[in-house]
Amino acid sequence: MGNSYSRVASPDSQDSTNESAPNIFQHMNITPAPDETALAETVFHSLLTHERRRAERSRKPFVLMLLDANLEDGTSAEILSRAVEVILASKRETDLVGWYKGDVILGVIFTEVNVDGDLPITDTLRSKIETALIKHLGREPASKIAISLHLFPESWDKNHSGWTADSKLYPDLKRKGSRKRLPLVIKRVMDVVGSGALLFVLSPLLATIAAIIKLTSKGPVVYEQERLGQFGARFKCLKFRTMYANNDPKIHQEYVQQFIAGKDGLDKSEKSEKPVYKLIDDPRVTSIGRFLRKTSLDELPQFWNVLRGDMSLVGPRPPVPYEFEVYDIWHRRRVLEVKPGVTGLWQVSGRNRMLFDEMVRLDLRYCQSWSLWLDVKILFATPRAVFNGGGAC
Repeated sequence: MGNSYSRVASPDSQDSTNESAPNIFQHMNITPAPDETALAETVFHSLLTHERRRAERSRKPFVLMLLDANLEDGTSAEILSRAVEVILASKRETDLVGWYKGDVILGVIFTEVNVDGDLPITDTLRSKIETALIKHLGREPASKIAISLHLFPESWDKNHSGWTADSKLYPDLKRKGSRKRLPLVIKRVMDVVGSGALLFVLSPLLATIAAIIKLTSKGPVVYEQERLGQFGARFKCLKFRTMYANNDPKIHQEYVQQFIAGKDGLDKSEKSEKPVYKLIDDPRVTSIGRFLRKTSLDELPQFWNVLRGDMSLVGPRPPVPYEFEVYDIWHRRRVLEVKPGVTGLWQVSGRNRMLFDEMVRLDLRYCQSWSLWLDVKILFATPRAVFNGGGAC
């Protein structure tokens, strides 16, 4: 369940079926406290970020409700100011009410909701709030308020190729992007110039690798693998084919899922007791493919992904869908804040010889402390990491 959206219905559409649903409004305040008011936009966004972090740790979901009265007649502020009083009088003591966007969109965070029951919690909340608005504002004013609900953590639909993360749950990322607009533009210029130059300079090497692959095994030269980019948007990640055609992907799928879960029985490096983020002696890999993987030359076609904007030169590695499927809630943050990259912080810090949680923490550290200078340092450190071996993923 991602989010739902509607305008306040008429009283005739309300019924008593919600009495049997999980009742989040038990022990409601009858009237708001005299000094209680809607939180300012910046405060509300900070609390929303804090609530996401808390839900990641506790695994107790919350619902973000947005009330929007975007009317051309100039009455939006008046209707929403009246709605604030209704919401404050109806919420639980632990729920948070504030401005999601100025005086235009009102937000409510219903904390630690119960998602068990026959009726979805979003339907229960919508019914209760719509009934309260109609009762205290009147049918016509209430009908002008559009309500959308957004459940966190989100339900990822692996069969829905158009699924992306619900951006309404992450206003802090949009604000962060606005503050760093110029550096992000420069980063994109670096991506275009860098990937274009590398494709041109390396074109003889690319042609040679393509010819060797074509002559040594059957199948396409370039392999297109579905991966998840920023906010979970899917794209075709390009790699030189390193495996025999028509192989069984379940081998790698099971390995990666076990690796993410931190289970024992994974391949160990000869020089380390820690598992590596790649299969050792994968029977599906060709002889030339082993060389390409060890030297990361199989990743070179991804500069085309960078050129067309699917990826960046530096960023977290884009996961495959079956990898994302078994992510813990906090793991998902690595696909939210920045575009995926050809190389990244964990690749130059330890390559594949670290646990998955350690990899994700390095990716999150990169997202939080990103700067153009950090990108430059990672790019200069990448050749040494490739030379030391381990291979990208």
